[in-house]
Amino acid sequence: MSGITGRTEAVETFFRRTKQNLVGNEWLPAASGREAVVTDPSTGAPLMSVAESGSEDVDRAVWAARRAFESGPWSKLLPYERSRILLRLVDLLEANRDELARIEAIDSGKPLTQARYVDVPLAIQQFHSYAGLVTKLGGRTITPSCGYMAGTRFHAYTTKSPVGVAGLITPFNFPLLLGAMKLAPALAAGCTVVLKPDERAPASSVRLGELCLEAGVPPGVVNVVLGGPEVGAALAAHQQVDKIAFTGSTEAGRTVLEAAAGNLKKVSLELGGNSPNVIFADANLPAAIAAAGAGAYTNAGECCVSGARVLVQDAVYDQVLEGLVAYARGLKLGPAGDEETQLGPVITEEHLGRVQNYLAGAEAAGARSLTGGKRVDRRGYFLEPTVVTDAKLDSPFMKDEVFGPVAKVVRFRDWNELVAIANDSVYGLAAGVWTENLGNAHRTAEALKAGTVWVNCYNVFDPDLPFGGYKQSGWSRESCPEALDLYCETKTVCMAI
Repeated sequence: MSGITGRTEAVETFFRRTKQNLVGNEWLPAASGREAVVTDPSTGAPLMSVAESGSEDVDRAVWAARRAFESGPWSKLLPYERSRILLRLVDLLEANRDELARIEAIDSGKPLTQARYVDVPLAIQQFHSYAGLVTKLGGRTITPSCGYMAGTRFHAYTTKSPVGVAGLITPFNFPLLLGAMKLAPALAAGCTVVLKPDERAPASSVRLGELCLEAGVPPGVVNVVLGGPEVGAALAAHQQVDKIAFTGSTEAGRTVLEAAAGNLKKVSLELGGNSPNVIFADANLPAAIAAAGAGAYTNAGECCVSGARVLVQDAVYDQVLEGLVAYARGLKLGPAGDEETQLGPVITEEHLGRVQNYLAGAEAAGARSLTGGKRVDRRGYFLEPTVVTDAKLDSPFMKDEVFGPVAKVVRFRDWNELVAIANDSVYGLAAGVWTENLGNAHRTAEALKAGTVWVNCYNVFDPDLPFGGYKQSGWSRESCPEALDLYCETKTVCMAI
């Protein structure tokens, strides 16, 4: 064990236990008996042992979910009863929120304050919101106007029913929150699920599974399978899975989509981003600079909506650049469990090398790192927060999702140039706009090709705000009432009167 700060006795005990798969109401080792070691991003030392699952483990979890869906009580419970169980889960999440925050921070490398005040509360809000929507889920009545059948009247209505078994595949950067964004609507709709967390940060998903059982979720309704990409591929391809919800890279999303094609299962994808955070000359600069820094460096930049591309109008370019450099230099780096940490490590040694390769390539092509860019001389996977200018707009560094604590600063002259630069991306997940001109705010928000545009704010999330992207940032919208439809089938009933 790595012995970092931020642990309580309960958290220490939790990490000492080998993490196994939840199948039905049992915690089982991998069928192969193999285990893998998850490292602590803050130290590089072993953190915990987990089941190293394979396709056989996926199969038994999927069949547990299938049996629970076909013969178990969950999908047949009255909406009120399903809502009560979800509310019990909310109460348990609230009661264990400090422990969950510590587990999430240590496992994924994020600052404890972020896990405590952002990630865990937002996850709880997801379950609370969908618990309230369970009793509101229903169809509508329709009066058809079938002109070609004169003299015949019709009565028609629609119903909503759960799609069946849902496979939920989540990433390492926000395991609990993104798991909640999928699990909450799936359970609210009446589905049974198999949750596959990222192998680099599975701990909070295991704890969530424990709390689901404690809340009274029936056996087989929530199953958790641990393992690497082959587990996700097996889940996506399984013929008894009716729906896949995936969050991860665009490249991995394509793989999931191909695997899911076998039985034409429903698929929703929340994928990569390379979001522009636009600062106009008339912006409130102190607020804009602080938000640009937070947008680029929150979660060590390992955030799909990271405002990595900071686009600044030339009249205030130097001022914003100076402020952003000062912001980066002022961040306190430290281990995830430290109360004072503002910037933690990236997730693995491999990922740290990937980010460094992007920086090296950009600098070789003429870009300049005004601050940061170097690995921190300490245990763990720490990279200094970095500000880069003069990068070529058509370079991989500018085009790709770097996914690290890196701000790519670009100058623009006028509105037309800004829109062209901002939209010149295969991604379209999010964007930020900073201006004091209301008309400029509206027309820029309309012009930007992004699923979410924040104006004079950034990284604002709520269960009523649809979340998802344009272009190669994915399909569909999560974290909103409409997300229930991702886990439902709609049936039309039409009667001749």
